[in-house]
Amino acid sequence: MALKAEFEKTIGSFKLNIDLEAGDEPISLLGASGCGKSMTLKCIAGIERPDKGRIVLNGKVLFDSEKGIDLPPQERRTGYLFQEGALFPNMTIIENVICGIRGKIPGREKERIANEMLAMMHLEDTGKRRPFQLSGGQRQRAALARILVNEPEILLLDEPFSALDSHLRFELERVVSDTMRKLKKTAILVSHDRDEAYRITDKIAIMNNGRIETMDERHHVFANPKTVYAARMTGCKNVADIICKDRGADRDRVYVPSWGIELDVPALPEGISAVGIRMHDIHPGSGSINRFECKVEEEIENPFSYTLMLKPSDACTVPIGAEMDKQTWEAIRSESIVISIPPEAVLPLRK
Repeated sequence: MALKAEFEKTIGSFKLNIDLEAGDEPISLLGASGCGKSMTLKCIAGIERPDKGRIVLNGKVLFDSEKGIDLPPQERRTGYLFQEGALFPNMTIIENVICGIRGKIPGREKERIANEMLAMMHLEDTGKRRPFQLSGGQRQRAALARILVNEPEILLLDEPFSALDSHLRFELERVVSDTMRKLKKTAILVSHDRDEAYRITDKIAIMNNGRIETMDERHHVFANPKTVYAARMTGCKNVADIICKDRGADRDRVYVPSWGIELDVPALPEGISAVGIRMHDIHPGSGSINRFECKVEEEIENPFSYTLMLKPSDACTVPIGAEMDKQTWEAIRSESIVISIPPEAVLPLRK
């Protein structure tokens, strides 16, 4: 493994307890604000000191509380991109990038290296400008160029798109994603945006209350989030507690009190106490299993779809959300609708 990080850090009543392994690949730490994502990066970079534990990068020990090892940030060879890039406002862009070059290199060679990196970031015409003359996306690309000229061993990205509008976010996402893959080194992206994490990284680690709750290939995390928190972080809007009614050889039947319905689901592993259903997995029309006639409580128009809040029974206390494209819903719009939920679309979840 390129990175092996096992450490603890307590800040007031909050305790960070990290156990993370990552290869030469892009991964993301996905979680709500305050769960410890940024603090994890700062501990790896040496900006913050863990209370105890060990951090090893490419065989080099960066931190070991038992052996008294705690390398300063400049010796860790980490490239850290903050939310705002942190360019020096009194310097030109080329001067900012040159500042990132370490070692005894002649001035002309530094300028050549910096210009090549700016060209790689599609900023070849901005060298003589100052940061305030660039867009937010350009400033972040310039900050990334300043990091990359130092040839870091690991790239740490702390919500680098959070201050950008949607167009600039998409533009910078492509640059960052391409850069992460070209580096062929460990790259960690901190995000609270599930779509952003899915688009940019190959693996996703879900963080909750100072711990990594689950980590896997991005497709697996979305297909089987495993926990209630992870399901919600990956965008599942319908999550509810269950009571197991009947066990079968390959299928179980559960009662969902808040929805007031029974569902046929695949055989549940031990410890499952809730289920999740993604809104796009609820289909209009009758199916052979899990068919319900629902009252339409609310219709919410989105740019390209409708979100429908449905009550499948009189006992329902929390409506079920379903998403349909505009053409489908406008063709069948009614005060009630028949839906079907495929058993294999029901996510088994632990608390």
